[in-house]
Amino acid sequence: MYIILGGTGHVGSAAAKTLLAQGAPVTIVTRDEGKAGELKQAGATLAVADVGDPDALRRVLATGRRAFLLNPPADPKTDTDAEEKRTIASILAALDGSGLEKVVAESAYGAQPGDRLGDLGTLYTLEQGLKTQPIPASIIRAAYYYSNWDASLDTAREQGVVHTMLPVDFALPMVAPQDLGEQAARLLTEPADRTGTHYVEGPERCSAADVAAAFAAAFGKPVKVVATPREQWVESFTALGFSDAAAESYARMTAITLDKGEAPEAPIRGSVTLDDYVADLVRGHG
Repeated sequence: MYIILGGTGHVGSAAAKTLLAQGAPVTIVTRDEGKAGELKQAGATLAVADVGDPDALRRVLATGRRAFLLNPPADPKTDTDAEEKRTIASILAALDGSGLEKVVAESAYGAQPGDRLGDLGTLYTLEQGLKTQPIPASIIRAAYYYSNWDASLDTAREQGVVHTMLPVDFALPMVAPQDLGEQAARLLTEPADRTGTHYVEGPERCSAADVAAAFAAAFGKPVKVVATPREQWVESFTALGFSDAAAESYARMTAITLDKGEAPEAPIRGSVTLDDYVADLVRGHG
């Protein structure tokens, strides 16, 4: 049995669907069964548990042999760093006594030690925690998700605009959740002693200008990019409803991505292009 945390999200659901297509037994950990109806119909078992409850989570993990660990993103209205470190501590505690033989965890390009670094800091904490516990662990350092641009769908369609915090032509590693899910499934099915850190990104590195061009092609009309200057990042995140603490963390994470982002020379490359992802997104929303 494979246990999938974050199974109703983009990456977790892709991992679950890949395993189910192979005929493997899969349990989806969720707080809301209503979000996992499609996966249940595909043959997945559902387990209702809060990742913030280590005892409840351990009981679910104990029903499987291998698990995909994805720390849920915190509500940006909260102190996201504190909330995500809390759930990471719970996940790590749940591993103790779970009896699992291998885990695969989702991290991010640029994960590093430090305070107020958003996902870069919290996911580094997860990586280090996995390295100090006995269960063999593979870590996926994922490039910037294409799905982060989903929020641009409405502005691209209605206003012909894509907003970004980065310079218009700044190219960075990006990847489709589908490719990440497929790599997670592959690593879960490998021998338990085959571990390590695996960098995963898409076929090519892309910029916000490329994102706008993809939306323009999908909608058949011009779409431009509006970039927010660095000095306005914190204010802009706050205007989007982020707490002061979360706005600071996300602004610092954005600065690291721009100034010294991680770009490995030989990553695992997925097959889904940005153009294809955006075209599917637009088709899926009418």
